[in-house]
Amino acid sequence: MRVDLLAGTVYAPVSMVPRPPTILVFDSGLGGLTVLSELGKARQDARFVYAADDAGFPYGRLDEASLVGRVLDVMERLILRHSPDLVVVACNTASTIVLPHLRQRFDLPFIGTVPAIKPAAGLSKSKRVSVLGTPGTVARDYTRDLIQTYAGECRVTLVGARRLAALAEAELCGAPAPDTDILAEVEPCFVADAEGRTDVVVLACTHYPLLLPRLRRLAPWPVMWLDPAPAIARRVLQLAGEPTGKPGGEALAVFTSGAAIGGPLRSALALRGLQALAVEAVPLAGSGALTPQA
Repeated sequence: MRVDLLAGTVYAPVSMVPRPPTILVFDSGLGGLTVLSELGKARQDARFVYAADDAGFPYGRLDEASLVGRVLDVMERLILRHSPDLVVVACNTASTIVLPHLRQRFDLPFIGTVPAIKPAAGLSKSKRVSVLGTPGTVARDYTRDLIQTYAGECRVTLVGARRLAALAEAELCGAPAPDTDILAEVEPCFVADAEGRTDVVVLACTHYPLLLPRLRRLAPWPVMWLDPAPAIARRVLQLAGEPTGKPGGEALAVFTSGAAIGGPLRSALALRGLQALAVEAVPLAGSGALTPQA
């Protein structure tokens, strides 16, 4: 039995389920695939449902009330359809705004994604850390509270990248952006003065690790890029336990737009071990059945 002090909720351990768990991974788009990849390594026996609310992407354009209503609506349909044992909200924006509402509405364990500011402060030798996120994430009081609580001894630069998530989605779908476009989004992370320079960059959006090879190549100097996915995978193992069966759990992708997966995206998914992904549409209104897409 686990008590979530933040949510005031008591959960039975997911590992008590006698079968491999169904784990729902939710994001506004394709960024959560970076989290799904780590989860797949940790629980190769699990059944995964990857749900992308691509019809609502990007979440940064929605006000908080609209975002809460939308995510609760989509999540209710996903839970009714797929009966997950555990939900991972692989989106910083949704986690910082909607997670308390999800925990209040549904009797399920939810794992959120928050900027890795605490580990960044501990890992930085220069005590100069940058947080690269969406404009909404870096402006949120939640992020600033994390800095005040865990990074008081660091000089923290907040960088709100307006286009980087969309550029990451385009890259995965076979339309990579020029280096200049990506560099323009991340260059403000690199700050140097007479006493030192940035040595840790927190990737505060799950989309950004999709671009990690290019970020490393374009960086003015080497830094540690902190990806939240490994920490999320460790948290899932705490709740779901170690694998209980043989590898080979199925994987299903759900897109709220109902769009079919194109060739480049299918290839990218296959590289992440998701060769047998099916696609469904989630209707946001009415009671129509979910329709598999080609």
